[in-house]
Amino acid sequence: MVDAADPLVLDFVEWIAREPRLYSEVIATWRTSCPRLTIWEDAVDRGYVAREAIAGFGLVVIVTEDGERILRQHGRAG
Repeated sequence: MVDAADPLVLDFVEWIAREPRLYSEVIATWRTSCPRLTIWEDAVDRGYVAREAIAGFGLVVIVTEDGERILRQHGRAG
């Protein structure tokens, strides 16, 4: 069964999948003041992305296995 996924959440996960992103970059780029656009929270809650501390680099956001799976299911994985 294919998970129902919001197109903006898929865009977000696909953007992260291109390369691990610094947490600060993710928050600055995907920040919204609209309470109805919970892209970051939805992706984290669904297990598509995760935060990971990398020594000497800082806190980064990466795509999880579930995130890679959902991208493949929607034809967005390379």
